[in-house]
Amino acid sequence: VDGTLVDTTYLHTVTWWEAFREGGHDVPMAAIHRSVGMGSDKLLEHLLSPERDRSCDDALRDGHSSRYRAYWNRLRPLPGAADLLRACKGLGLKVALASSADPAELSVLREALGADDVIDAATSAGDARESKPEPDIVEAALRDLGLLPSQVVFVGDSVWDVAACAKLDVPCVGLTCGGTSRGEL
Repeated sequence: VDGTLVDTTYLHTVTWWEAFREGGHDVPMAAIHRSVGMGSDKLLEHLLSPERDRSCDDALRDGHSSRYRAYWNRLRPLPGAADLLRACKGLGLKVALASSADPAELSVLREALGADDVIDAATSAGDARESKPEPDIVEAALRDLGLLPSQVVFVGDSVWDVAACAKLDVPCVGLTCGGTSRGEL
């Protein structure tokens, strides 16, 4: 959903960059962009020194969240996103949103997408123990749909989506809408 169906990837990049700067970390935007799609716990681990003061991690996450939240009322679906979901439903397929966003953010993303009439299931952060690139959120969506990995196709925009799906042998279609190249996906 986040970055794949709703245009949020660059907003996450900028708001993480601002939160890092406020926290005294100089992290290049290119590195942040390449990490968007991971859960925030994994993103911090990936981008910051292992010797960092981890007691500041919550402040960094909160800094990102509060900045990103300021964009919620301006979020827009990516071109054709709702049409894609409606076409899938029209073919008799089940549609699930496998998001690790928190429930409030998922609600905002769903509202921006405007396709609740065709969504059969949706996951949020509370449905997974581990964040991407671990496959927990994909497993939760499979459970909610009552389907096996061989019966679904996942659509994502980050290498972390592809990595999570690979761990379950779930076929994944990589969309370049989040700024990650076709070759990387």
